[in-house]
Amino acid sequence: MIRPTSNIATKTERAESPIAKPVPRKRFGQHFLVDDQVVDAICNAIAPRSGQCMVEIGPGPGALTRALLARIDLLHAVEIDRDLAAALRRSFPATRLDLHEGDALRFDFSSLRPAGTDAPLLRMVGNLPYNISSPLLIRLMGEAQNILDMHFMLQKEVVERIVAEPGHSAYGRLTVMLQACFGSTALFDVPPQAFEPPPRVDSAIVRMVTRPAHERLPGPVIEALETLLAHAFAQKRKMLRKTLLPWLQAQGLDASLIPGTARAEDIPAPVYFQLAAQLATRQAQRQQDAVPPPLS
Repeated sequence: MIRPTSNIATKTERAESPIAKPVPRKRFGQHFLVDDQVVDAICNAIAPRSGQCMVEIGPGPGALTRALLARIDLLHAVEIDRDLAAALRRSFPATRLDLHEGDALRFDFSSLRPAGTDAPLLRMVGNLPYNISSPLLIRLMGEAQNILDMHFMLQKEVVERIVAEPGHSAYGRLTVMLQACFGSTALFDVPPQAFEPPPRVDSAIVRMVTRPAHERLPGPVIEALETLLAHAFAQKRKMLRKTLLPWLQAQGLDASLIPGTARAEDIPAPVYFQLAAQLATRQAQRQQDAVPPPLS
């Protein structure tokens, strides 16, 4: 765990002017990172380099923003809070901070990637509000082809779910879904007193690296995976012979891949991926069969 500090001077001299103390807005789930030691630890984990396409989600008052800009020339950022966005524009020149005011859940991140086949992939970073973290991570699966890696501050419980192994109580739908596109590692915990206001739970930093294209599931299979996992984890504590297996048989899928006495949390992600591929193929065949023949 990174231990919090109090009013520690930053290691790098930063020319940008500080933002006046902001008022966190509950509707945005804002808990601002205010500990310099934690900020430096995050930057060291990211190790940003000049020429990389860095994107910060939810810069807030700019603690991490300022630290990143001490290491790189240009940072893209997406901020939903108009007051914070205005303060960021006053504090950082547009030549250093390319700020986009909007909702990260709806933002087109592919628009930030430079044109050209050799354009660098996006490196994402952010202190994500707890109330949007899971939906945003699922949303970013659709941008995986444009992303190199992601370093996010999340609720510790969410990070534990992301990196959980089969058989662990934290292993669930989010675990399996994200493994379809990313390899994830929990880096370190962050205590509540590193934030203003302090949240009621611990936080943690997770690193998520995009898998190579040949290892990622295609879109139709990911859609089928969502359907499959909804059935598998709907009654998580029950044996699958009473829940998932009847549904698989009704879909005409190979239920022999799943032990009847297993529970949803016991099944490794690759098995779910295999079943999802079968389901996607079956769904595509049904759609094809439903198309009426051309008129003669």
